[in-house]
Amino acid sequence: MSAREITYAEAIREAMCEEMRRDSSVFFMGEDIGIYGGAFGVSVGMVEEFGEERVRDTPISEAAIIGAATGAAASGSRPIAEIQFSDFIGIGMDQLGNQAAKMRYMFGGRVEVPMVLRAPTGSGTGAAAQHSQSQEAWYCHIPGLKVVMPSTPYDAKGLLKSAIRDSNPVVFLEPKLLYRKAGPVPEGEYTIPLGRGDVKREGCDLTIISWGRMVPMVLESAEKLAQSDGFSIEVIDPRTLVPLDKQLIVDSVKKTGRAMIVHEAVLRAGYGGEIAALIADSEAFFYLDAPIRRVAGLDVPIPYNPNLERNAVPTPERIESNIRELMQ
Repeated sequence: MSAREITYAEAIREAMCEEMRRDSSVFFMGEDIGIYGGAFGVSVGMVEEFGEERVRDTPISEAAIIGAATGAAASGSRPIAEIQFSDFIGIGMDQLGNQAAKMRYMFGGRVEVPMVLRAPTGSGTGAAAQHSQSQEAWYCHIPGLKVVMPSTPYDAKGLLKSAIRDSNPVVFLEPKLLYRKAGPVPEGEYTIPLGRGDVKREGCDLTIISWGRMVPMVLESAEKLAQSDGFSIEVIDPRTLVPLDKQLIVDSVKKTGRAMIVHEAVLRAGYGGEIAALIADSEAFFYLDAPIRRVAGLDVPIPYNPNLERNAVPTPERIESNIRELMQ
């Protein structure tokens, strides 16, 4: 398939439009997604093509959005619900965690909940503490939810199409700073299965596991240190945090003998701890030449000040210094 360069936001929009054309049960709902085109412009033009019945502007109520999406999904539709900032999912957490996540189990599989909850996530836009959090560990902790966080336009489109077709609720997290990043995306039809990670860079000295907007940063650091220090660094992007491609991570760590986990979310109780435990509990543990290391956000609210904001999450400098220490 031929590929062209489009942005992460355009890839998200293409995935939604293609699935809405393919399946009349798919519809899109959220705050200001129609005429306004969404808080980050992701859905510009969609209401003109699909109309207000299938691109529905909602009241400013995350509980209503997630609750309505849950009910619609259980009734035979395939809703895509957008929350303007992932921070606000907490307002609808009962609907997400107690209803959408558990309904299929509690009805013995007779009810499916094929809904996608899309939400911009992360810091870097100067939006301060209530609009800049990385909360993926919240959703990963709830049985019944699938959790996806792509790092490239190619992954975003392929994974979103699979999420829309899935019969379970999927939390689809989109790092805000990636929306304007461009990358190659095929023009033809393709999907990426949920639960399959990707080797973004091959190496033999160190495995770095990362996701979301940290992936491009890790790749830049890996390339820089390959040139300056001769380090051969493998970069693994799980892409889907639940279900997690465990074997891909274990095999990589067995090959390299060292493991580092880099994520934007705060260190304490972050999802990196789950991956560290996975490595420690697997056969990869016996191949380690150094302790597993985590590089993550500081345990502080995200500041408004741009310099403080930048340093509240991993920076290239902090990633590179940790790589050098681990390689000693």
